[in-house]
Amino acid sequence: MESVKNLAATCAKGKMSRREFLSRAAMLGVSAVVANGLLTQELRAAVPSKGGTLKLGLAGGESTNTLDPAAALSQVPYHVTRAFGETLLDVNGDGSFNMRLAESVEGSADAKTWAFKIRKGVEFHNGKTVTPDDVLATLKRHSDENTKSGAFGVMKAISEMFVDGDNLIVKVERGNADLPYLMSTYQLLIQPNGGLDDPAAGIGTGPYKIVEDEPGVRHVFEKFGNYWDDTRGHVDQVEMLVINDSTARSAALQSGQVHIINKVEPKIAQFLARAPGLEVKRVAGRGHYVFIMHSDTAPFDNKDLRLALKYAINREEMVDKVLRGYGAVGNDTPINAAYPFFDDSLPQRAFDPAKAAEHYKASGHDGSPIELHVSDVAFPGALDAAQLFQQSANAVGIPLQIKREPADGYWSEVWSKKPFSASYWGGRPTQDQMYSTAYLSTADWNDTRFKNEQFDTLLYDARKELDADRRKDTYGEMARMVHDDGGLICPMFNEFLEVVRDDVQGWEADGQWEVMNGLAPHKCWLA
Repeated sequence: MESVKNLAATCAKGKMSRREFLSRAAMLGVSAVVANGLLTQELRAAVPSKGGTLKLGLAGGESTNTLDPAAALSQVPYHVTRAFGETLLDVNGDGSFNMRLAESVEGSADAKTWAFKIRKGVEFHNGKTVTPDDVLATLKRHSDENTKSGAFGVMKAISEMFVDGDNLIVKVERGNADLPYLMSTYQLLIQPNGGLDDPAAGIGTGPYKIVEDEPGVRHVFEKFGNYWDDTRGHVDQVEMLVINDSTARSAALQSGQVHIINKVEPKIAQFLARAPGLEVKRVAGRGHYVFIMHSDTAPFDNKDLRLALKYAINREEMVDKVLRGYGAVGNDTPINAAYPFFDDSLPQRAFDPAKAAEHYKASGHDGSPIELHVSDVAFPGALDAAQLFQQSANAVGIPLQIKREPADGYWSEVWSKKPFSASYWGGRPTQDQMYSTAYLSTADWNDTRFKNEQFDTLLYDARKELDADRRKDTYGEMARMVHDDGGLICPMFNEFLEVVRDDVQGWEADGQWEVMNGLAPHKCWLA
C-alpha cells in the first residue's frame, strides 16, 4: 500500500496522469475505489493550508550564536538565517536554480562576466526596499580581507563587482562556469546596506521576521506580511527550540512539543520509524561526517602520521555500526557520486593495519597520546564513531585518545581550533564551491589547514574549463591531492535524517542540506 501512496503523491503533484496512476495501482492489486480515495487525500494535502505555529527541535545551537549570517557555521544559525533571509538564488535538489532576489542571471561566453538582475519590489523587514546597492554592499562585506565570513573563500574568486541599472555585475579574471552556484552560499543573504550598519540585526527579506532571539535556547519568528513570494511562508509563526541532546529531541517530538527534529541518530531513527504519527525522512546527498587534522600543526604536520591514522580507521564497520545503513563509505575526500564531476577511478582507501603500523613507525612519533576532540554535537553518533576509531587505531599501536567536549561552545572553541577533532560538512552544490569553501589555501573555513599552491592553481583552472571531460580530470587530480596529502579523514557520507509528525505537509526531498535544505519553514504547512 505504501508504494500506491507514493504513486498518489506523484500524481497529486502533477507528475503523473490520473489514468496512469489508476493503471499502475491496478497492477499492484489495488481497486479503483481505494486508489481514488488515496489520490483524493493526496490532492487535499497538496493544497497548502495557512496558519498555526511550526515548531522545530534542533541540535547545533549555542549560547554564543549571533544573527550575523557571516558567522553562521552550525545547524541552528543556518536555519535561523534561512528563515529571515534570502540569497540571490537557491539551488534545487536536482541542481537547477531557484531565482530568489535575483530574477535572472546571464553569463558571458567566456564565463568571466555575470549579470544578476535584481528583483524589484522586494521589501526588507524594516520596510526598506531592496536595491542593487544593498546586494553589492552585502557581497563586498563578505569579500573584505578582514572578514570572518564563511563565504570569504568563494568570494575570493571575484575580481570586480558593480551596479549597472537593475543589474549587479560580477567579474572574475579566470572565468567561472559555476559562479551562480556560489551566490547560493547561505552566508550571502542580502541585508540592508549589506549589514554594514548592524550585521546582527536579523533583518532580511525572508518569509519570517525574527521576534525573539535567545541564543542556545529558542528563536521565534512571525510571518512577514509584505513577503514577496506568496508560494512560501504558510504558517503564522515558526519556533526553533535548541535541543542539543538527542534523547531530549526525540522526546519532544513524541510528546508533540515540536513537529520536526534534525540530526537524528540512525539507531533512534529505526525506533521512531515504528512510532505512530511519525515519519522518518531520509535523503542521500553530499553531507559527510569527518575527523579533521590540522596538517600544519604537530604532530599532524607529518604526512606519515596522517596516513597512519587514515589507514587505521575501519570505514565499513563505522558505516554499519554508526550509520546503520543510512549512508555510505567515504574515501578521505569531500566529494562523492552526488557531484557532477565525480571521479570514480580514485581507489577506495580501506582499513589496513599493516600500512597503518608501517606509516606510524615511519612518522617517528614519540608514542605520546594523540588526542581526538569529540562531542555528539559534531555529528549524530560522533562519540560512538570515535570509540570505534580508537579501538582500531590502538589495535595497531597508535595511541589514540578521546577528549569528550561539551556541546555548548564546540563550534566556537573546538572546531577549527583544536588540531584534531570530529566535524561534519553538509556539502555544497558543486566541487568548486566545496573546495573553495574548505580547501583553497586562503579559505577562512579551511579546517584541515590544507595549503597547496598546485591545488589552488587547478581549482582556478577548473573554474574556466568548459570541456566536461577535462574538467572532470582536473577535479580528479585535486581529489587525489586531498586524499593523499590532506588532513581530512572522511569515513562516511551520511544521509540526512529527520523525523516529522504526520500533520506536517509539503515535505520535499532535498539532499542539498538538512531539513529540506533549510526550507521546511518556507514550504511546509500544518494539516
